[in-house]
Amino acid sequence: MDKTTVLILAAFVVYLAMMIGVGAAYMKKTTDSEDYFLGGRGLSGWVAALSAQASDMSGWLLMGLPGAVYSLGTGQSWIAIGLLLGTIFNWICISGRLRRYTIVANNSLTLPAYFENRFRDKKRILLFSSSVVIVIFFLVYTASALAAGGKLFTSVFGLDYHIALAIGAIVILLYTFMGGFMAVCVTDFIQGTLMLIGLLSVPIIAWIMLGGAENVVAILGQSGVEGSAGDYLNLFSNGGKTYNAIDIFSQLAWGLGYCGMPHILTRFMAVRDEKELKKSRVIAIVWVILSLGAACVIGVLGRAYLYPTVLGTEGAASTESVFIEMITKMFTQDLNLAFIGGIFLCGILAAIMSTADSQLLVTASSVSEDLYRSFINKDANSDKILRISRITVVIVAILAFLIAWNPDSSIMGLVSNAWAGLGSAFGPIVLLSLYWRRTNLAGAIAGIISGGLTVIIWDYIPLMGGQTLGAATGLYSLAVGFVISILMIVIFSLATREPSQEILAEFDQVAGK
Repeated sequence: MDKTTVLILAAFVVYLAMMIGVGAAYMKKTTDSEDYFLGGRGLSGWVAALSAQASDMSGWLLMGLPGAVYSLGTGQSWIAIGLLLGTIFNWICISGRLRRYTIVANNSLTLPAYFENRFRDKKRILLFSSSVVIVIFFLVYTASALAAGGKLFTSVFGLDYHIALAIGAIVILLYTFMGGFMAVCVTDFIQGTLMLIGLLSVPIIAWIMLGGAENVVAILGQSGVEGSAGDYLNLFSNGGKTYNAIDIFSQLAWGLGYCGMPHILTRFMAVRDEKELKKSRVIAIVWVILSLGAACVIGVLGRAYLYPTVLGTEGAASTESVFIEMITKMFTQDLNLAFIGGIFLCGILAAIMSTADSQLLVTASSVSEDLYRSFINKDANSDKILRISRITVVIVAILAFLIAWNPDSSIMGLVSNAWAGLGSAFGPIVLLSLYWRRTNLAGAIAGIISGGLTVIIWDYIPLMGGQTLGAATGLYSLAVGFVISILMIVIFSLATREPSQEILAEFDQVAGK
């Protein structure tokens, strides 16, 4: 192992040890299930904002999105635009009202518990169905994060993918297992900061080294992009082909998913007070503008900066490794800069870990709080729930590890499917439960089931000549599932008995009427 690799490894060891140290510190402070799942509703504005955004973006931000732009051009930025609009809507329209409603609705600690309390579901159908949806789709989502971690360690250290996968999974498992929600949020705060520093620094350095716009365009034209350099930089071109309305709509539809992401919504529920929440909104929106913009720029500049190497061709790394390859070329050729390069590479690891830990925690809460306590052991005390939660974290990590076992797994593909499933199942009912007074239990059940099933049918079942509906139409399943779920909520709510006066009074209290 040469000196450069040793210095990069030292940076990783320091960073990973710090994350585990945070978990150990908060293990002593985690005494019951509310501490483990919501940190006692004590998040500050800065921690809530950066934790929510870091857990949201994952390795997709530093690997999946830059890789897509690198391959096909700036037309892939429509996904980023959709996510930006979704983030702004989520913080402005969902965060405050959801926080208030979960407190009023019997101090709900999880999203399934909120649904049950909001609609007075005595048969616990909502609790069960929403918990099952979380477990299914978060397994896939967590697997995407672990796959990203495996690819990172493989690219940087030349490790076998499966060994690299195991290392990342073990570290994430350790601090999530020990510290619960506060450990996850504090580490996410650190990780969100590190991600932003890396995202802003690397493209600025690359731009300076490339010598400006004219040189970038000239190199792009030589790098084998589909069409011309002008096509590659055209927002309405995708891999040399003109974008159609379905393509743009499908990419913008990614923003719809925000309303239904449990690992993001729990941050809203856990903020200390309304004043801190207002601060969080500004911080989060600024962070996401900077990070999404920088990720797209990295894809473009990486194409020029790494040339004559063309990622994705035989003998080269995958296109999703563009950020890793840029950092490696930029910093590791000089021994004096190797440790700094290691820190920037830790930013990619930070993005991966910040999502995986949140997903593990939300899945654990659904299994222990919503399924175990509600259906298996109704008399379980808080200590018992805490133990079950930690056991669940281990089991889910192992299952996600197995799903991510294939080194050819696409980070973008795994994230896309999980995001669509959660967004379609939960987004519409979260939105209407907060803003439509007439929404009732029957509508909520119909919305969750129809949204989740639509995505499964659309993405996984070949119904058109051996193709799935998603592949045949090019339409993102989230757009379809979201619309169908809203329609089912409205139809079933209007066709059945209106909510009780107790539920309506609670709604009016939260709405401020």
